[in-house]
Amino acid sequence: MSVPRPKLTIATCSLAGCFGCHMSFLDVDEALADLIDHIEFDRSPLTDIKHVNPQGVDIGLIEGGLCNAENVEVLREFRARCKVLVAVGACAMYGGVPALRNGIPVSELVAEAYLGSDLLNPQVPQDPELPPLLQKVLPLHEVVPVDYTLAGCPPPAAAFKELIMAQLENRAPERPPQARRFD
Repeated sequence: MSVPRPKLTIATCSLAGCFGCHMSFLDVDEALADLIDHIEFDRSPLTDIKHVNPQGVDIGLIEGGLCNAENVEVLREFRARCKVLVAVGACAMYGGVPALRNGIPVSELVAEAYLGSDLLNPQVPQDPELPPLLQKVLPLHEVVPVDYTLAGCPPPAAAFKELIMAQLENRAPERPPQARRFD
């Protein structure tokens, strides 16, 4: 008689991105139902849990780049609590579309967004709840070690399934070039 294997715990998080990678993950569709006996979600928009379990999780899937101080704080906590950290998509891997601002000084960005002459009451928000912007958008690997990447914008659903299956089977995931999608 075999001993039942504990479920693989998965946490997901979105930083500076569009949430498209999470949508692609949900496109795994029926395969998620097939995997439900083998996986369990921790922090995720699917669970509305805001922090990863302090005891940690097996896999952390994180999308989006780092554009502000809060993103860096969330990433560091996430990395500390995930055995395997996966940078999901072009924003997490390279900064993606949010990094298009990297050639413009932050002061000019703020002035354009909040101090335009066509605004009713132009002013820069001073709310302490707003995290300070970083001088440039960073990919995850510039702040913490990343174990795997899922390339694409967004990565195809099959890439998520392959990553999970590989972890369940204790093997490296296969990532053929045709499994990348940029659309």
